[in-house]
Amino acid sequence: MSLSFYDPYLKALEAELKEVFAPREGFLYDVLRYHMGWIDQQGAAEDTPLPFHFQSVLALLTCEALSGDFHAALPSAAGIELVLNFVAVHSDVQSARLQAAVRPSVWWIWGPAQAINAGDGLHALGRTTIMRLAQRDVPADRVLRAVASLDRACLTMCEGQYMDLEFQDQLMVTSHAYYDMIRRKTAALAECSAELGAIAAGGDDGVCEAFREVGASLAMAWQINQDVADLWGQHGDGMTPSNVLDKKKSLPLIHALENAPISSKRELGNIYMKRVLQPEDVAQIITILDESGSRQFSLDKARELAQQAIERLDGSGLAQERLTPLRLLCQQELDGGTHG
Repeated sequence: MSLSFYDPYLKALEAELKEVFAPREGFLYDVLRYHMGWIDQQGAAEDTPLPFHFQSVLALLTCEALSGDFHAALPSAAGIELVLNFVAVHSDVQSARLQAAVRPSVWWIWGPAQAINAGDGLHALGRTTIMRLAQRDVPADRVLRAVASLDRACLTMCEGQYMDLEFQDQLMVTSHAYYDMIRRKTAALAECSAELGAIAAGGDDGVCEAFREVGASLAMAWQINQDVADLWGQHGDGMTPSNVLDKKKSLPLIHALENAPISSKRELGNIYMKRVLQPEDVAQIITILDESGSRQFSLDKARELAQQAIERLDGSGLAQERLTPLRLLCQQELDGGTHG
């Protein structure tokens, strides 16, 4: 699947985001515009295309599936996109990441304190952007419900991020704990986005919950596919990303620690007991994971979750042509995933 299929949604979403920023001036908003790719460090205009984030697009696709038109959910999608960027800015600070995509990180240019402030600004702006649903004739009670849903999702996401960071200092993390962590850290915003799309479309409680579950299964499949890509690369050639060196616990590693022979578990333990991991340690980790079947196990689990999402869509009773964009997202994860 080519992501160009989603260009009409991304163009409409970017236009909504720029409307949100249009009346806002000053240093803070210039920093935010820089992060969004709309200006350079000196304030000169740039035209960086909005990257594809399935989490924000989910609101549009859900609304369209239910109502035939995605435009009512544009404020919701924009709010989710801004929250995703709030997470990205703070994550760059946490990980001391110098580059955000193809440009220097906000914290690297303006310092950690201003970056944290910018991230907080993106979070606040995301919340206020949800209020724009009223301009799309969404009833006030549904607007309030949407804001409350986003607040709950942000809190749940922070719970998951806490667990993820805590796991770095633990050698033994169970697969059950991992699934709980990614359901919070990764799936919370996707669940929320799908629910916001259903709210904008006028869906009842049952419909909202059904699409929340679609979002959760899709997001968890995406995270597991990312775990695999982080270790083996999208072409299976291996890599040494910072989240491996930072001792982040991924599903392939957890599977090996739970199922590998004692000698392999001991070897993994010796590596992870080091104060600091080196790039050469990753090659040894990958060898053990390959021998333990951990890569295939993880890919199979991602496929299982993606298939669950597809089955939930098929059980919605909606016309198949309306579900096509959502099914394509799920199919992407069924096939191993490559989108952001």
